[in-house]
Amino acid sequence: MLDIKLYNSKDENSWCPGCGNFNILDAIKQAAAELEILPEQLVMVSGIGQAAKTPHYIRANGFNGLHGRALPPAQAIKMVNKDLKVVVTGGDGDAYGEGGNHFLHAQRRNVDIVQLVHDNQIYGLTKGQGSPTTALGQKTSMQFEGVNIYPLNPLAVAISAGATFVARAFSGDKAKLIEIIKAAMNHKGYALIDILQPCVTFNKVNTFKWYKDRVYYLDESYDATNKLLAFEKASQFGDEGIPAGIIYKEEGKSTYEELHPVLSSGKSLVDRQWSPNETEKFLSEFM
Repeated sequence: MLDIKLYNSKDENSWCPGCGNFNILDAIKQAAAELEILPEQLVMVSGIGQAAKTPHYIRANGFNGLHGRALPPAQAIKMVNKDLKVVVTGGDGDAYGEGGNHFLHAQRRNVDIVQLVHDNQIYGLTKGQGSPTTALGQKTSMQFEGVNIYPLNPLAVAISAGATFVARAFSGDKAKLIEIIKAAMNHKGYALIDILQPCVTFNKVNTFKWYKDRVYYLDESYDATNKLLAFEKASQFGDEGIPAGIIYKEEGKSTYEELHPVLSSGKSLVDRQWSPNETEKFLSEFM
């Protein structure tokens, strides 16, 4: 196991005290340390938002892009250098709202990356309006009479779109969160972890206690390879309980890198040798 201090950043943290993002950040570092992924082997990719600031707070390679646009560069990074561990991090608005289209097609491609969604059921950066996962009727800083749109079910969407690893975790249980992140990092193919986390400033409904009273973990008897059962668990959310753990897992499905004719040789693009003549040839085609 590596020293977790290897991943400490010198950047000043701007999250609110008590924010669930802190435990998620610690869990990413701990998972990387236990799997012995060196900082130079890890790439943190994000869009815009409070959760999307995570790459600034961990010492590793980082890419901070546009709102909802973290997945395209993350996929490109993995295609160029298959030996890098690519982790996408962002909030529920960034991932499921602005990034919804990319969310679907990354799962269809089954690119070998991990997507961590810090799901606080609110837009925390832009002062608390309803996000894609905010409950119907919940009052926010912008929806004074309550949200009038049904919430998105990201786990069910991911399972139906072709994701090969779909999990839910709770930032309040760091030990379980570390365990699930490690499993996602070890999985071959696209992996989603929807992480429930309280926004202590703008979401007064989905608090730490609210999640703690409802979240329960699936036991060893649960069959994560059963897709119909996975849909059933993915659809359970609320006072009747919120299942957490690995909801669905599919092994052996070819990744995009294995199916693509240019990438399927197993050799990363970054390792390929290019002659000056080839470069001139390619450039001339666009001139």
